[in-house]
Amino acid sequence: MVGFRGAGAGEEALTWGQRDVWDLMRRTGRTMNIGGTVRAAGGETVEGVAALLRFLVTRHQALRTRIRLVGGEPRQVVFESGELPLEVVDAADGAEPDVVAEAVRVRYQTTPFDPAREWPVRMAVVRAGGRPTHVVVMYYHVLVDGFGIDAVVRDLANLGHDDAPVTGVGPLELARQQREPAARRQSDLALRHWERQLRRLPARGARPVNATADRGEPRFWEVVCESPALALAVRAVAARTGVASGPILLAAYAVALARATGAAAAVVQVVVSNRFRAGFAEAVGSLRQFGVCVVDAGGPFDDVVARAWTAAIGAFKHGYYDALAHRELMDRAARGLADDVDLSCYLNDRRTETRDEATGPAPDPAAVRAALPRTTVRWGVREPTYDGTFYLHVEEVPGAIGYTLWGDTHRYPPAVIERCARDVEAVVVDAALGYET
Repeated sequence: MVGFRGAGAGEEALTWGQRDVWDLMRRTGRTMNIGGTVRAAGGETVEGVAALLRFLVTRHQALRTRIRLVGGEPRQVVFESGELPLEVVDAADGAEPDVVAEAVRVRYQTTPFDPAREWPVRMAVVRAGGRPTHVVVMYYHVLVDGFGIDAVVRDLANLGHDDAPVTGVGPLELARQQREPAARRQSDLALRHWERQLRRLPARGARPVNATADRGEPRFWEVVCESPALALAVRAVAARTGVASGPILLAAYAVALARATGAAAAVVQVVVSNRFRAGFAEAVGSLRQFGVCVVDAGGPFDDVVARAWTAAIGAFKHGYYDALAHRELMDRAARGLADDVDLSCYLNDRRTETRDEATGPAPDPAAVRAALPRTTVRWGVREPTYDGTFYLHVEEVPGAIGYTLWGDTHRYPPAVIERCARDVEAVVVDAALGYET
C-alpha cells in the first residue's frame, strides 16, 4: 500500500470533459480505461515504482479523486490523503514476462473501475526472478484523458523535486471556472455554432440508410490498417494544398463515409484536446470533448480538403462547452434529421508528431504506387458495444499511417465497413496520383 498526501481537497460538480466521458460510458457500458505497459528500467525496484506512484498521486488532484452520486448526479471528490495499492506480480518460473504483463494490462483495461471506492489509477510491477521487468498503468478515463497521460509522463521530469510547481489547472478549480460568466459565454457560443452546422443537414424525408440483415456478433467490428502509400499520398496532397495531414484525413474519412451511407455530406465528431487553451496544456485531467464537422463530400478532393479544413478549425474553436447542453442539442437534432444522416461517426487522430505537417516536397507518384502493395488490412477485435456507428482512430506509425475503423454491423454489413476503411486510403491515393475522386 502506497500512502500519499497532497495539496487541495474538496467536492465539486463534474467538469464538462469529465461529464462527457461519464455519460458516454453510461450509454455504451464500456470501461474505456486507458493506459499501457512500459519495460522497467535497468536496476528498477519495487520501492522505486512505489515512490513514483506516490509522487504522481500526491501532485495531481485528478489521481486523488473519487466520484459519488448525489441525488443521482455524479460529483467529484478530491481527497487530501489516503493510500492505494501497488500490485506486485511475480512471473512463474519459465513464464514470459511480456505475456504476464500483457495479461495484467488486459485485466486492468477490461475490469471497470469502481469510482466511488477505487482511486483512478492502477499500477502493477511485473517481476521475473525477483527483478522488475515491466510496469503496467491504467487510468479511469472520466478523470484522465490521453493528453492528461502525456502530461503525467512529462511531469516525471520533476521526480525527486517535490517542490517543483504543479502547472495546469486542477479539476476543482476548473469546475469552478466553468460556472463563471466567461465560460458560460464560451459554451453558449459553441452550442450556437453546432446548431448552425446541424441546420445545414437535410430534414426527415430522405431515403433510409443502408439496412443489413448480416448482423455480426459481437456487434462492433474493427478493421486494422497500415498504409505507407497513404502517408506518401497525404504528403503529396499537403504539398499541393498547403493543408496539414489532419484535415486531409478528415476529408478522406468524409468521402468514405458518404460512400458508405449514401449521404451527400458526412457528419464527423472529432476529438478536441482543448490543450491549446490557457492553463490546460499541462493539466492532468479529462479535458477532451467532441467538435462537430459537417463536410460536403462531393466534387474534387482538393475542394473537400478545403471544406474539411474550415470545418476542423470551427470544431477546435468551439470544442469547449457544457456537455449536458450539447447532448440535448445532438439528441434534438437527431430526431429531426433524415435517416441517411448519421451523427454517430467519430474521428480520433492520436498522432502528435506528424498530424500538423503541411510542408515539404511532394513524393514522386511512382513512390506512391510502389508503396501500395505494402498496405495491410485485417479484421481486428470485436466488441458487443462501442461509441458510434463508425469510429476512426489514427495512430503514429513510422513510415506509414496506421488507423483502425470500428463499424456497427447491425447498421452496415461487414463488407461496407471494410470498404469504408479501404476508401480512406483510396481517395487520398487517387488524389495524389491525379485521379478525379
